[in-house]
Amino acid sequence: MTKVQVHFDLTRPLDAATLARLADAPKLFGLTRVQVDPASQSLIVDYDAARLTLAQVDAALHRAGIPARRAAVRS
Repeated sequence: MTKVQVHFDLTRPLDAATLARLADAPKLFGLTRVQVDPASQSLIVDYDAARLTLAQVDAALHRAGIPARRAAVRS
């Protein structure tokens, strides 16, 4: 298992329906955790890079209707 953590910026606030879909995101094989940071309007997603590519993580969030885009690299 190769654990990778990636940050996403929310493009709009999350509503109840979107939060429910987000709660189901770790059911995707390879996603291990999705954490919402409401203060910074962002998500932190942990995934297994041996099972998923970053493009697949992006696509899974998009398919779930999560309004997020990959954040710039943070130092």
